[in-house]
Amino acid sequence: METIRWGIIGCGDVTEVKSGPGFQLADNSSLVAVMRRNGELAKDYAERHNVPKWYDKAEDLVHDSEVDAVYIATPPGSHKEYTEMVAKAGKPVYVEKPMALNTEECQAMIDVCEEHDVPLYVAYYRRRLPRFLKVKELLDEGAIGDVRFVTMEQTQRLLEKDENGEWPWRVRPEVSGGGLFYDVASHTLDLFDYLLGPIEDVKGYADNLSDSYPAEDSVSGSFRFENGVMGTGVWNFSSYKNEDRNRIVGTKGELIFSTFDEVPVTLINQLGTEEFLIDRPSPIQQHLIQTIVDELLGKGESPSTGHSALRTNRVMDDMVREYYKR
Repeated sequence: METIRWGIIGCGDVTEVKSGPGFQLADNSSLVAVMRRNGELAKDYAERHNVPKWYDKAEDLVHDSEVDAVYIATPPGSHKEYTEMVAKAGKPVYVEKPMALNTEECQAMIDVCEEHDVPLYVAYYRRRLPRFLKVKELLDEGAIGDVRFVTMEQTQRLLEKDENGEWPWRVRPEVSGGGLFYDVASHTLDLFDYLLGPIEDVKGYADNLSDSYPAEDSVSGSFRFENGVMGTGVWNFSSYKNEDRNRIVGTKGELIFSTFDEVPVTLINQLGTEEFLIDRPSPIQQHLIQTIVDELLGKGESPSTGHSALRTNRVMDDMVREYYKR
């Protein structure tokens, strides 16, 4: 096999710019089929993106002999079902984040992929963005000494209902797993798993302070990484402004950066202050997609797997567990 031919289940908004074109632009990769339950929308996507085939049934795409691997770009509530379908067809799976509704579903997805001997990847693409590779490089070269603690803070304005008067799926736990914490904080938590290793112990609190939608809108937590580094995080999605800031503090300095905002990575140590402004690539998922293609062709290894993504789901589940017991 010289080229990985991809199919997409759920060619919605995330596939328009962030991911879909990445399958066409990556080396030794092509996008050959897309699926959406609304066939007219699937056809429209295929025509606009020069994709040869479109389907309105996932089964038809999965069993297309010209599709080698499948990207599942639906909301988390259907990730487990589609992963099982693709794995049983003997094809590699690339699934959007968060990996599933909860840790138990994540484990079931890993199990079915291992049973059918297919790899499972998850779209935590920040593990391969140049900006965060720079953070990793600075940590590895000892620019801030030995890491002692980290902080994560993110606030957003309250979401509004859609044109039909409904809350977006991202704040409906039965579809998303939780609130915006699951949708966006998952990126930060997974990124820190990549930068510093797994979190082994978590204590968290969650609530809905705005009393708007069923999901939590505020989460705070403290945690300890396997290497002993300690950390705290606060996420609020009913604030007066949007802000996102992470700190990694060591024995000789600190790093300050944002998971989402287009701001420099700031290094502060005994040599002074230095900023690294590294642009975000487009399509934003292309670098991670390339690592997946390379691994499937036996040329490398991808850093975002079902096992690493399960750890992120477990941390989130632990933080909000008491809220959903009410």
